[in-house]
Amino acid sequence: MPIPEDVTGDEIDKDVRQELQSLPKTLAEDVARNLVMVARLIDEDPEGAYGYSKVALRLASRVAAVREAAGFAAYANQKYSEALAEFRAARRMTGGVELWPVMADCERGLGRPEKALDMAGAPEVHKLDKAGQVEMRLVAAGARRDMDQLDAAIVTLQSSELASNSIQPWTARLRYAYADALLAVGREDEAREWFAKAVEADRDGSTDASDRLAEMDGVEFVDALDEHEGEGDSAEAKAADVDADAEAPEVPEVKAPEAEADDSADDDLVDDEGDTERDEQRDKD
Repeated sequence: MPIPEDVTGDEIDKDVRQELQSLPKTLAEDVARNLVMVARLIDEDPEGAYGYSKVALRLASRVAAVREAAGFAAYANQKYSEALAEFRAARRMTGGVELWPVMADCERGLGRPEKALDMAGAPEVHKLDKAGQVEMRLVAAGARRDMDQLDAAIVTLQSSELASNSIQPWTARLRYAYADALLAVGREDEAREWFAKAVEADRDGSTDASDRLAEMDGVEFVDALDEHEGEGDSAEAKAADVDADAEAPEVPEVKAPEAEADDSADDDLVDDEGDTERDEQRDKD
């Protein structure tokens, strides 16, 4: 797959670069450039990212960072079975637990929420950092909702992290999930409050909390494109009116009844001339 010339491979994280040092230099550079493309495209073009991940995987399948990247690319394309296999492989290579929450979410994607809940209660969760533990809580709440255990999902999300006023990278998503869970059981007033709190914490637009809040408030957004189309329709209507005016037949001008007045004036003039002639004739007599 083609890679832009401005992608050198130096953009990757230093830990990943260190992993690639086990490869020949040229091969390491090729793998690094493909990993950069995966990172660039995974949000906006998941299919493209998946393609580059397959190239990197073919070049260096024994590098944990490559297996992890391939897992995330498959996950972004909802290829959960493939993603889970890659995450497991990466975990075997590193022995870490960082991928535990996303592995559990893959189980949800495969229709096995019970398995995800089992993973949420496993000892590995205690080894996660704070961000990982919050992510695991989100996955567990999602699994509860998959099983129609809506009230349990709400309880799962209730935590010190949710109650904290401190804004952390996970805060917006946690508040959003809680608001959505409340809304699912009909607690609309509370849901609105937590959607508003999610908006406050969502500094990078990672959720659509603002849209959900506006929807609850009955606010409708008009697409600018639709407005322009409306303007175009109006312009066409005006043009049609102009064409209609141009094609309309001319109506002959109707003069006011001044002509009759003019004829009367001519008759008076004739009568005056007749009177003058008679007067002159009497003078001669």
